[in-house]
Formats: sequence, C-alpha cells, structure tokens
Amino acid sequence: MVAKDYPFYLTAKRANCALEVQAASSPAKETEEPSTKRVKPLSRVTSLASLIPPVRTTPLKRFSQTLQRSISFRSESRPDLLSPRPWSRNMPPANTKRRDSKLWSETFDVCVNHMLTSKEIKRQEAIFELSQGEEDLIEDLKLAKKAYHDPMLKLSIMTEQELNQIFGTLDSLIPLHEDLLRRLQEVRKSDGSTEHVGHILVGWLPCLNSYDSYCSNQVAAKALLDHKKQDHRVQDFLQRCLESPFSRKLDLWNFLDIPRSRLVKYPLLLREILRHTPNDHPDQQHLEEAINIIQGIVAEINIKTGESECRYYKERLIYLEEGQRDSLIDNSRVVCCHGELKNNRGVKLHVFLFQEVLVITRAITHNEQLCYQLYRQPIPVRDLVLEDLQDGEVRVGGSIRGAFSNNERIKNFFRVSFKCGSQSQSHSLQANDSFNKQQWLNCIRQAKEKVTSAGKARVLNSEAHFLLSPNGRRVSQGETSLEQMDQSDSESDCSMDTSENNIDCERMEQTNSCESEKQLETDV
Repeated sequence: MVAKDYPFYLTAKRANCALEVQAASSPAKETEEPSTKRVKPLSRVTSLASLIPPVRTTPLKRFSQTLQRSISFRSESRPDLLSPRPWSRNMPPANTKRRDSKLWSETFDVCVNHMLTSKEIKRQEAIFELSQGEEDLIEDLKLAKKAYHDPMLKLSIMTEQELNQIFGTLDSLIPLHEDLLRRLQEVRKSDGSTEHVGHILVGWLPCLNSYDSYCSNQVAAKALLDHKKQDHRVQDFLQRCLESPFSRKLDLWNFLDIPRSRLVKYPLLLREILRHTPNDHPDQQHLEEAINIIQGIVAEINIKTGESECRYYKERLIYLEEGQRDSLIDNSRVVCCHGELKNNRGVKLHVFLFQEVLVITRAITHNEQLCYQLYRQPIPVRDLVLEDLQDGEVRVGGSIRGAFSNNERIKNFFRVSFKCGSQSQSHSLQANDSFNKQQWLNCIRQAKEKVTSAGKARVLNSEAHFLLSPNGRRVSQGETSLEQMDQSDSESDCSMDTSENNIDCERMEQTNSCESEKQLETDV
C-alpha cells in the first residue's frame, strides 16, 4: 500500500464503521420516531401476548394436594394418577374413547354380492348385531367392576356393604353373557356367516330370569348412589372417572343401567332376525318361540321391579299423624308415576300416583336417608278432579310476585282437587315442561279410568249375586235358587192335584148322567 492511499483507507474504514453503527442503532430509532413505511405489526402480537397473565400454579398445586389427601393414592407404580388435571388452556383436552359401530359386511372379507341375497345379508347383519352387543355388554360390565367397584373398595371410598347394595348381582351377569357369546361364536362359519341361532336362544334365554334380583335392586341402588354423591370423596372420584377417556362420557349409573337396557332390547333384536328369516327356514319356529320366552321374562321382571319400587317408596313415607294413613296406600303394588312438582307458591313437592291414591309429599332427610313427609291428606283417585290449566291462568306467589314474575313461571300448570263432605283440597301443580305435564295428565286419567272400570266390575259382580224374588224382595242368588226349587215343587204338587180333581169330576159327571137317565125312565 502506497503512502498516498493511506488517508483514503482510513476514510473508507471510518465510513464502514459508521454504517455498521447506524445499522445496529436503527431498530431503536424506529421505536422512537414514527415511520410512514408499511411494515408487519409484529409488535402488536408481542403486546397481546404480554397482556395474557401467567398461569398461577399455586391453586392447582393446592387442589392436587387436597385431592391426594382425599383419595389417598398409595401406589407408587402409577405416579400419573397424582398428576394435576389438564385444566390449563395450553394443554389439549383428553381424547374420549369412542365405540365404533361394526357391520357384518365390513368385518368379514366375503364377496356377499355373489354369494348371498339382500335379505340374507340383512339377516346376517342382525345376527352379528346380537353377537356384537353381547361383546360390548361384557366389556362394559367388566369395566364397571374394574374401574369403579374395585378402586372404591381398595381406597375405602365406600364400604363393602354400600358397594354390594349399589352394584347388586352385577358379577353374576358376566359369565351369563359370556356363555351366549361363546355359543354364537361356535356356530359361526369361517366366512363369518351364521346359519342357525334359534335353538341357541331357546336354550339360553331362560337364564335371564336371574335379572329379577338385579333389576329389583336398582331403585334402592340409585337412591344410595345419589346419597353418597354428597360425600366429596365419592363425587371427586366419580368426576375423575367421568373425565377419563375410558368412560366415554358415561357416569357410573349409566354403566349400572346397561344390563336393564340390554334386557328390554332382546325382543327387538330377535324380531329383526325373524323379519329377515325366510318362512321355510328351520330358525323360523325357534325364533318365534324365543320371542315368546323373552317377552314373558321381561313382563315378569317388569312386574316384580314395579312391586319392588312401590315397596321401597312406601317404606320411606313419613306420616305426621295416624289419620294420614290410608289402606289404599298399603294395598298399592305399583307406582304409576312420581316426580317433583311445584305448587303456585314455588314450594317443591314430590308427588306419588299409586294405583288408587295420589300422595303429595315433601322430600326430607331422616336418619341420613331420603324420605318423603306427607304434605296433605292422601287423595283417592276415584274422587279426584283433574283440570288442565292454560298458561297464564295461575297467579304465582300472590299478586305482587305474580305481576313481576317471569312468564316461564306461570306455564305448565294443572290442578288436582278433592271434596268429600267437610274435607276438601285443591293443589295447582307445575311441571318442568309441557312434556312432563302431559305425562302427568295421561297417568292420572289412566288411573281414574282403571279405578272406574274396576268399580263398575265390582258392582256388576255384586249385582250378579243379588236378584229380585217374584214378590219384589232382593235376595241372594242362593236364596233365589231355593225359592225356584220350592216353586217348582209346588207347581208339581198343584199339577198332580188338578189331574186327580179332573178324574173325580169326570166320574161324578158320569154317575150324575146315569142317575138322570134312570129318573127319566122312571118318569116315563
């Protein structure tokens, strides 16, 4: 480098340094001075992110510690059970396990278009639905025991006696349905088709009589489960299970009610198989017999379940005085309808419609059990007067409250009244919605019709035992038969005497005629 070029080198170096300093200081300069250039608003995104407050972990940590103390998980091999729930907005929601419906034509790789007719394909689909339903039922029953019963027993969330009351005879139903599934799988061919199922159903369906005890226990089991949910440990455990993927958003009672819903579905499944079975098929007669068997079993279980439900609620009625006791309640075997209603003052009432009496109660807790205290005197159905009230016809809670009340509060009312001598009652009851109101109206009308028809039948039977005698006196049927026997005897006696009198009269006439002829001869 020559000496004359040296000043130029220094000048160029200084210029480059000045450019680097300017480039480094340009962002700060842009923030200080407004610019007219159109740029992407990256700073706005940064400001929005800075506005979001950070997630505080203290409450979540405190809740997890409380949850740990309440449930008392001791297993160190499952540390994920102690992890906090994914409530933060940064974490994705848990994936819910869904049960996909399966079809026979999609499960088995067969060329159904060339081998089977459309009707036979539908028949195979119906048979496969029966088999697949058994498999799903077994899976749900085992899940209810493994995910609910056993952990609550091990963690002492409920006592063994309480769990036995809630789950009933659930364990005994699992091998029962495993037996049917095994039989159906044994008769399935290699291509997935099934030829005969009728004889299997005829031999297996009588085993469903064991559902009697399970279904009869459901009313008490549901009441106990609802009561135990007031315990925060029970409620927290059930909530954790509900949020878990294995539950499919079903709570414990949904799993416990699956056997009953499966039982009432059997007639529909068998009719569907029969509908797609040809008339000349050997299964035709067996399927008809199987349908008759399951209908009889379901009807019998319904009767016993209804009697068990009626007995359960009758035992939990609390009478304020002995005059409230009624023989119509004691003789009732079925609860036609029951549920929560409100009167025109907004008081919640629990109303029971038994076979021949309407009972209005208030739900109370007595000895840690839900009981029902009689609110008024029971109303006989035969003397009950039912009125369907139009919306807006009832004033709610007096004139002042009614004037400022919402329109929803004056809808879905009906009135039941009763008057017998000096006793009279009138209740304006409000249902939750129009559908619930219509159900109450239909149940009460049907109960009145049954009571009226039964009363007419009793009157006819009583009149059949009492008839009017010939002299107008009302006598029993036995006395009438005796009178008829006496009358027949007297008529027979009278007829005999009359014939004898006729003979005597003829003889007398003959003798008189002979004597008159002799007298004439003498006179001549």
